[in-house]
Amino acid sequence: MSPTVLRGDQLVLRYGKTAVVHGVSVTLTPGHVTALVGPNGSGKSTLLRSLARLHRVEDGEITLGEQDVSLLNARRFAREVTLFAQSRQAPHGLTVTEVVAFGRHPHRRRFAGPSPDDRAAIDHAMRVTGVHDMAARAVGELSGGEMQRVWLAACLAQQTGVVLLDEPTNHLDLRYQIETLDLIRDLADDHGAAVGVVLHDLDHAARVADALVLLHHGRIHAAGHPHEVLTAEHLSEVYDLRVDVETDPRTGRLRIDPVGRHSARTRTTLGKKP
Repeated sequence: MSPTVLRGDQLVLRYGKTAVVHGVSVTLTPGHVTALVGPNGSGKSTLLRSLARLHRVEDGEITLGEQDVSLLNARRFAREVTLFAQSRQAPHGLTVTEVVAFGRHPHRRRFAGPSPDDRAAIDHAMRVTGVHDMAARAVGELSGGEMQRVWLAACLAQQTGVVLLDEPTNHLDLRYQIETLDLIRDLADDHGAAVGVVLHDLDHAARVADALVLLHHGRIHAAGHPHEVLTAEHLSEVYDLRVDVETDPRTGRLRIDPVGRHSARTRTTLGKKP
């Protein structure tokens, strides 16, 4: 992976005639994780897809390094940028290894078999995502969480300098949620990748991100360090709900507590029989 800056400048994105992102700018820099957060419908996934050239840009510009991404051919772009999407159909009749190998297509010559570099990248991606032991299994036999990790392995096998992840912890149990967050940090810290990730879980975002972009109705409500963005004021405004935020004195991490109608109930109350 080569260090690369991916930048969206004053992006306007639409679905039909309806604008869903209004003049948003975001920069993904090597060695840093930038998380896009915000309520449903705030434009997070649409913005990420536009950075991956999968959603048409109505206005504004996306550049990779100094180049306009619209001028790059598909193979060149795929060698630099990969996207882990929320939902993909599991291809029938293929093994886990064969699906992970999809990630090497931008690097392979037409009709050529896998090279030693390809095999090494596939093996590494499968090991770090925990799917190596199921290498020979048919993907049609896998659970949703297992398939999620297989697609993540395919993205990692692509070995790009920019990694885009759309809700990568969805459908995963607690262990693999944390391992995926650790893997995201490894991509930035150990490999120098520029990582952009959409997360609904604000605790996950606070744990993994160097910078946050909080979106609301397709506009940036706040951007910066997690402690600057994930404030009670910002979160209460965009989620239209009281949200308490404090810093854990032991770990220094933010603790985010949405206050619902039943938040005052104690464990004693919950344990009482009616």
